[in-house]
Amino acid sequence: MASASADEDAIASVIRGAAKRVTVAKRTVAAVLVGASGHLTADEITLAVQRRQPDVSPSTVYRILEEFEELNIVVHAHLGQHAAVYHLAGAVHGHLTCDVCHATFEIPAAHFDALSKNLLTKFGFRLDRHHVALSGTCEYCRENARVT
Repeated sequence: MASASADEDAIASVIRGAAKRVTVAKRTVAAVLVGASGHLTADEITLAVQRRQPDVSPSTVYRILEEFEELNIVVHAHLGQHAAVYHLAGAVHGHLTCDVCHATFEIPAAHFDALSKNLLTKFGFRLDRHHVALSGTCEYCRENARVT
């Protein structure tokens, strides 16, 4: 497995390759994303960045996330009625979000292949599988009668 600093260096390389500056703020956002164990909201990223670099403003973090998305470094997804979450680009996957406990599970994008093909064939609609999120009730909540 690659080290976190190698991943951060790879992100810096992508930024430089796009003829953009690699700033302390961008390196810090990259470090937060590389160190994340899951998906983070922009607010969570901002808080983590400000713990390391207190002078970085929320608007700077938002601009960096937009730039990272344009450079295909990060992807955002909307999970149910919650704020958009960000994660490093990589394997395309979808999300299942429990309406009861709000847990989110990543599932391989292959589960959406048939739907994607059907939408394209019948409606001419190309599904962005990075942004797929289905809501429902997870197994734990169903088995423990947490369903309302």
